[in-house]
Amino acid sequence: MLPASLVGGNQKLVQIVDAALAESVRRSGEWLACKPGCSQCCTGVFAINQLDAARLKGGLKELEARDPDRAAQVRERARAAVERLAPTFPGDAATGILEESPQPPELWNDFGNHEVCPVLDPMTGTCELYEFRPMTCRVFGPPVMDEGELGVCELCYDGVSDAEIAKCEIRPDPENLEATLVKRLEDEHGLSGKTIIAFALGK
Repeated sequence: MLPASLVGGNQKLVQIVDAALAESVRRSGEWLACKPGCSQCCTGVFAINQLDAARLKGGLKELEARDPDRAAQVRERARAAVERLAPTFPGDAATGILEESPQPPELWNDFGNHEVCPVLDPMTGTCELYEFRPMTCRVFGPPVMDEGELGVCELCYDGVSDAEIAKCEIRPDPENLEATLVKRLEDEHGLSGKTIIAFALGK
């Protein structure tokens, strides 16, 4: 659950990121293939921070109040994923916290590479906690600068020049608000380390 002291900051962060995404979507037009039911990016695990995890937990609690059956299905899929992933989890499987030291790329690529996100509705191909999704999910699709290169979804910008792609670049958090909120969460509530979605919701 998101602590009350961070609710306002989280809302501001989400608004900033979503506004940057909306502008990139406007500039991208038909080059951006993302749409409901397109869920290729929902396969394969990735690290999330504790702010993402708290947001997801709060979203699941809200879903439980609205639709207990759907929430139970999400939780059951998360628990099943934890059971599958625990034996090779690159961290503490008891807590779901990933090791802090950088993982060899081949180890991370092999870990959960074909695991479908437990929050994805298998019938509709849409996210059950879309409003509460992690920042990585929010910015995936449009061009985002990563280690000096613009990364884009392989389904998007087909045949588009690098220069045109660069015009659509998203700068989701220019003031680094997310890092500030994560540090506050860690300092105030003792939550630290990164995890993955399945462990955030299935432990």
